[in-house]
Amino acid sequence: MTPTRADEAMIRAAIEAARTADPRDVPVGAVVFGPDGQELARAANAREATGDPTAHAEVLALRAATAVLGDGWRLEGATLAVTLEPCTMCAGALVLSRIGKLVFGAWEPKTGAVGSLWDVVRDRRLNHRPQVTAGVLEPECAALLDDFFRSQRP
Repeated sequence: MTPTRADEAMIRAAIEAARTADPRDVPVGAVVFGPDGQELARAANAREATGDPTAHAEVLALRAATAVLGDGWRLEGATLAVTLEPCTMCAGALVLSRIGKLVFGAWEPKTGAVGSLWDVVRDRRLNHRPQVTAGVLEPECAALLDDFFRSQRP
């Protein structure tokens, strides 16, 4: 799908979230917006900071958003904006949450599960398939990662 101004605004919020990641964590940010466009929750990767392999930005934001809604685990009609194409774990989590739309920035050719290596969210065998808008503000999102990995090299 062609990105809208709203998609770009959501990715800008995800970029802000990514910038709050612990310096040891890969700067990925995710924000969940309700059906009305209101921000429900945001998170940054926290695997290194928490020692939790599931502490990806998407999972943390989905968990926080369901707590805000207080309506169980379904996020129908909500949108998840994330700076990087979700991995298989995160793609599975967003399908299971019944998120209505996924908007992401940079493609992840090594582990991406929304079209790069796999396409979990569009698998017709699953009972839910969110709408997807990919590559939104891709250069800005990729720059976050490039800067991080450049700083990790001696």
